[in-house]
Amino acid sequence: MAKLVKKIIYTGEIKLITGLHIGGTNAALNIGGPDKFVIRNPINKLPYIPGSSLKGKMRALIELAYGEAENGQPTKRLGTRAGELFGIAADTKDNNCHPSRLIVRDAELCNPEELVDTDLLYTESKTEVSIDRITSKANPRTFERVPAGAKFSYQMILNVFEGEDEQKLRETLAKAKRLLENDYVGGQGSRGYGQIKFVNEKEPQVINIPGDL
Repeated sequence: MAKLVKKIIYTGEIKLITGLHIGGTNAALNIGGPDKFVIRNPINKLPYIPGSSLKGKMRALIELAYGEAENGQPTKRLGTRAGELFGIAADTKDNNCHPSRLIVRDAELCNPEELVDTDLLYTESKTEVSIDRITSKANPRTFERVPAGAKFSYQMILNVFEGEDEQKLRETLAKAKRLLENDYVGGQGSRGYGQIKFVNEKEPQVINIPGDL
């Protein structure tokens, strides 16, 4: 098994340019409230961005950028940019699987004090109306969104193993982040939701193994 030689820690903030909706559990009927709720930390009630949402979308965008997917499914596994960075799942047909080289933490809301005047707790409600193309019947529904201007602190950790192309992994991650800024996170992206920007990014911290740990 290849030896882990380095961890590269990326930190910064994700700023919402437009409102964000990542669905949570509708735990209780809220008469007159939103139909679709956002995911929140159950302890402090702050909305957050799951690391799985960020990582999954970045992988999908890299697959599209390098022509490694078709109809939302990867066309091949081995020798791909997405596979190198995000991992290859176990398959009984071969032994070329390996875990993801990228860890993406949940991104926690870091400026809740700026969201105290929202109509919901740190969030806003937005009513959308879909029109039946045949009957012209309007079907309104209300989404809970984290409003534009909210910021979330993020951390991503890139694991580098012996013999791997560190520069290539770094470049793939940088490209994934740029692609994400020009796409969206969460649901209803084609309706304008989920535009983000990476801001206040710090110089990546490099931890050599063994030595620094």
